[in-house]
Amino acid sequence: MHVPDGFLNLPTSAVTGAAAVAGVALALRGARRELDERTAPLAGLTATFVFAAQMVNFPVGAGTSGHLIGGALAAILVGPWTATLCLTVVTVVQALLFADGGLTALGTNVLLLAIVSVWVGWGVARLVLRLLPDGRRAVAWAGAAGALVSVPAAALVFCGLYAVGGAVAVPLGLLVPTMLGVHSVIGLGEAAITFGVLTAVAASRPDLIHALRPAPEPELEEVPA
Repeated sequence: MHVPDGFLNLPTSAVTGAAAVAGVALALRGARRELDERTAPLAGLTATFVFAAQMVNFPVGAGTSGHLIGGALAAILVGPWTATLCLTVVTVVQALLFADGGLTALGTNVLLLAIVSVWVGWGVARLVLRLLPDGRRAVAWAGAAGALVSVPAAALVFCGLYAVGGAVAVPLGLLVPTMLGVHSVIGLGEAAITFGVLTAVAASRPDLIHALRPAPEPELEEVPA
């Protein structure tokens, strides 16, 4: 899923870069409502786990391999705003230290991996949790569903970006089914990993899972008499 340099033209890369900056800025504000003294260390552990897990590739077929993105998993564990920050850090470190994705495509990769995958995964997971009665038992299934949908969703967004500003000679009619097909299979692997991790955490420390915490009550403003 990491987009290399030169795959999108510079105007499109600039727009995705601006969108990524705006998204991360919003996440910095939103994460204040999710993080406290107990959850802040978990955010660091989540980022470390996602970084390490992304280094492990699994075969997809036809010489193609995939790896965990971790957007849905991170969102359920630490909240979507904090997950956006975690995935952003992972994506930036990978680009700078391991050349995984290009520097001119860094904004595109942050948009796809840290924003699209996180928020699509979170939205699907929240929907599943509303439909299933037992949140503690359902959270692994919710995470798996979010992971399954989030990976091809990010691939589809990339295809849309390529349709607007593709800079290489790959026909869009070939790119779209290939990207969706491969990333749908990768989504299955992502769903399996997410399900396993959340099952283990829910069994041992359900209090650490952000998605299982009650929503904070809105603060009421005092109306002057």
